[in-house]
Amino acid sequence: MKQGIPNKIKASGSALIAVFWIMAILALAVFSAVRVVYLDADVAAAQVNGFEALQAAERGISVAVNPAIERDDPLLNWADEEKEISYRARIRSEAARFNINVLLLRKDKQLLTDIFTDWGLVLEDAQMLVDNLTDWVDAGDLTELNGAEVDWYEEQGRPNHPFNRPFYSLDEMRLVKDMQMLEQANPDWRDWFTVWSNGKLDINEAQPELIAVAAEVSIDDAQDLVEHVLGEDRERDTEDDQRIQNLTEGLEMLGVSEFQRPIIEPRLTVQDTTTRITSLGQAGTVRRKITLILRSRTGQPAILSRKEEIVP
Repeated sequence: MKQGIPNKIKASGSALIAVFWIMAILALAVFSAVRVVYLDADVAAAQVNGFEALQAAERGISVAVNPAIERDDPLLNWADEEKEISYRARIRSEAARFNINVLLLRKDKQLLTDIFTDWGLVLEDAQMLVDNLTDWVDAGDLTELNGAEVDWYEEQGRPNHPFNRPFYSLDEMRLVKDMQMLEQANPDWRDWFTVWSNGKLDINEAQPELIAVAAEVSIDDAQDLVEHVLGEDRERDTEDDQRIQNLTEGLEMLGVSEFQRPIIEPRLTVQDTTTRITSLGQAGTVRRKITLILRSRTGQPAILSRKEEIVP
């Protein structure tokens, strides 16, 4: 009889351990289930907030496209603090960027080469990339000096390339031979280019880096012109802005010589009819962005492009 007691104790101990293990497994299952419920709730909340943020962005677009709305109009900023919903819309000229198609079709290779070398490409690579881009958009199969036409792309297993037409979007530029060099040199290269403007860089709208390379002047001269346009407060679209009214005035301020002007004038303008409208909508911590490109906002507007984005 006494020998059976240790066995009973061992059995009781094993059963107790098994109970603990079962309780731990059940607790883990309950915890996992609760986490799944919370995750589903977070996903549902994010979807709701995402929809509301997109609606807010749409509201900003609808305000900004009205030709009666000026760039400094307070209606471009709106918020409902109680519901934590807001939008911020901005109206800009699309000519604040270089139209890549116009530069290539006009064969302004020097400007593109200057841009690419400023970003760190060696001269030979920059010239080769410019020729590759030119071959992509020109109508014939005659290869530029350092370019690539249909034969090269077929050797790479890429039939029907190049397209031999202007780029429909900046993303198409990534299909061109050696574009990876540009991606590495300047990952933000898209901020410099567009396919929608009328073709010339607007010196009232562009950043000093773009103006300097287009006008072949120093960055300091370009910065002085931009500060003149912005006025004393150094902010865009405010009452003290001093927009340049004609290109001759702008070239004089930049210090462009008479000898240079036949080359520089075709690159620049003081006004463009293509408008970029961006509207950032927010609901809670969720943000959505809409970008709309319009031709002739104040006349008979035509939508050229529309893009919706999730903003981190």
